[in-house]
Amino acid sequence: MESILHGRDIVVVGQQPWDTEIGSNCKNIALEFARHNRVLYVNSPLDRNTVLKHRREARIQQRLRVIRGEERALEVVDENLWVLTPDSMVESINWLPPSPVYTVFNKLNNRRFAASIQSGIQALGFQDFVLFNDNDIFRSFYLKELLKPAVSVYYSRDYMLAVDYWRKHGRHLEPQLIAKSDVCVANSSYLASYCQRYNPNSYYVGQGCDVAPTPLASPEAAPADLAGIRGPIIGYVGALVSLRLDIKLLQAIAEQRPNWSLVLVGPEDEEFRASALHKLPNVHFLGPKKPEELPAYIRQFAVCLNPQLVNDMTIGNYPRKIDEYLALGKPVVATRTQAMDIFAEHTYLAESAADYVRLIEQALWEDSAELQHSRAAFAATHTWENSVRQIYEAIRTVAPTPTPGPDVALAHA
Repeated sequence: MESILHGRDIVVVGQQPWDTEIGSNCKNIALEFARHNRVLYVNSPLDRNTVLKHRREARIQQRLRVIRGEERALEVVDENLWVLTPDSMVESINWLPPSPVYTVFNKLNNRRFAASIQSGIQALGFQDFVLFNDNDIFRSFYLKELLKPAVSVYYSRDYMLAVDYWRKHGRHLEPQLIAKSDVCVANSSYLASYCQRYNPNSYYVGQGCDVAPTPLASPEAAPADLAGIRGPIIGYVGALVSLRLDIKLLQAIAEQRPNWSLVLVGPEDEEFRASALHKLPNVHFLGPKKPEELPAYIRQFAVCLNPQLVNDMTIGNYPRKIDEYLALGKPVVATRTQAMDIFAEHTYLAESAADYVRLIEQALWEDSAELQHSRAAFAATHTWENSVRQIYEAIRTVAPTPTPGPDVALAHA
């Protein structure tokens, strides 16, 4: 079946750079866009504070080389897909209070960012393009006016205002950005309802999963850093962020069941690094891994966890890692939230530490090949193709007869 958008030019902006170390909705969506359209994926611009704090990091050095003109800003990463690294730096202005001064500097940052994007648009000959904004509230606030896309799309995948940094200016700017976008799409019903407060053209588009949906045992060996860790392994993969995950809950599980090994795979924030979890002999921190490495870890888990805190940040967010777990047939114990309702028949939902311990035990003894195949079949319905098709449908509501771009060689056309 032919894609609804076909032969179009799409510019993608957002918070996550192409070389992010964690899974990224935005990257998955861009790859799906590029199956039938030309796509320019724009890395977020460097700001001065980031340069001061992380100048020695390789990714910062690469971006500085682009700014100095020592390296090309535009890179081909796949058929019909280019990544643009902005050749300008923006000012770090979040410390300013909401005021006319902040507005002036934010407009300046947007102009610099837009100028870099415009150079990529011109180099590729993009016309009548769709601007897809992945939750970038500040740096992309004026891009609709500056770049003049045929259609502007705002993608809500996180409730950003739950974080102090984003709330300070975002509580004023995000509603305005949602309202002036041509269409808004969200990966959870909770966030779609939030967007509908400000823009009636707001739609729930679901979520995809980028793990092959098969519960069959992998022929590959277990990762080396799992060697010597005794089972059963109760595991989590993803960023270890204290605003999202319940450290005390994890500690309670590990302390109440010392015969279980609690394995945590992902980068840690300061609270996790300082937590008592590091003192427990049955808790193992394995650090960040490349996205393509994660399935090998998940396959070794007897039970997978999503130990979320319930707060403004998490209550409405689609937990993509649940699909990644289920796609490999794994039993999952997760905190009950509104977004978890769609998984209720295929996961174990907990509301307390006691629930977690009890349900992990239940998951361990009742797991079976039949349940594994059922979980994988359910996860297989959550594809990026299906999610992006719904994004296309949403765009079609505001642009039913788009003008096609120039003839280009398209993959899978």
